[in-house]
Amino acid sequence: MAVYTDVAFEDLEILLADYDIGEPRSFKGIAEGVENSNFLLQTDRAGFILTLYEKRVSAGDLPFFLGLMDHLASRGVACPLPVRSRSGAQWTILNGRPAAILTYLNGLSLRRPEPHHCASAGAALAGLHEAGKGFALVRENSLSVAGWRTLADTTLSGADEIQRDLAELISTTLQSLESAWPRNLPSGVVHADLFPDNVLFMNDKVSGLIDFYFACNDAYAYDLAVMLNAWCFEVDGAYNITKGKSLISAYRQKRPLSAEECASLPLLAQGAALRFLLTRLADWQNRDPNALVRPKDPRDFVKRLRFHLQTKNAAEYGA
Repeated sequence: MAVYTDVAFEDLEILLADYDIGEPRSFKGIAEGVENSNFLLQTDRAGFILTLYEKRVSAGDLPFFLGLMDHLASRGVACPLPVRSRSGAQWTILNGRPAAILTYLNGLSLRRPEPHHCASAGAALAGLHEAGKGFALVRENSLSVAGWRTLADTTLSGADEIQRDLAELISTTLQSLESAWPRNLPSGVVHADLFPDNVLFMNDKVSGLIDFYFACNDAYAYDLAVMLNAWCFEVDGAYNITKGKSLISAYRQKRPLSAEECASLPLLAQGAALRFLLTRLADWQNRDPNALVRPKDPRDFVKRLRFHLQTKNAAEYGA
């Protein structure tokens, strides 16, 4: 289970005394996720998710994350809602960690989405971008270009132990992106981590979006590039252009892409691949012995990055 901080039933009872959500009936750790400690809580009224925030999530960012979910839900986006305590607080401290209780969404995430799933998810991303307009809080993307340099500096020395010449690939790509990264594209609230495991489906339709703990303000097209990396590559590392066409077309039906966004897509896709390569490399090199989950293999994103470096224009992604 992806649990770093344990929660005893006695701790849970004390916590629930501050909430009006009923009596606990079952409580267990959730195996998915690598960033936080997550538990499924069932009371006599409904199901909930208890999250203890670890690693990259700081308490100072919680008003943005939790407030954003409230904002999006009020505009029709199916996402978890933070449950307020009796005093009105959206989050609390549990076992020395910031913690929140969120509503539970029905649906299943897909390990191998088909093109029609990609289309449904692409439309959901565009809907999120539109719904995020007007959200008052702002959060800089700490895992954009400046953050990649910091991650590279801490991981390069051991990169070649993972794959030969990986350090050189990271260094040359990062240097290129730092000088060429597009800075003036249409921007707003983005999810920044909308992988298949963060999209729930029921009857082949999106039933919910979850895990907003990398959400921030950045270019909308960058968020689309993250999805192309996450949804459109096969197990062998090949890009599936049919999935790419489905995803991009459905996105554009809800939010058209400008010529500048299309032209920037190869660079944005390189950056998105490098971002996940670096964070996975950092997790691989710094395994937490207390977490009963294996870090994800960074080499998957080496293949994707190499593909993007050979890509000339957005048409090669299916735009």
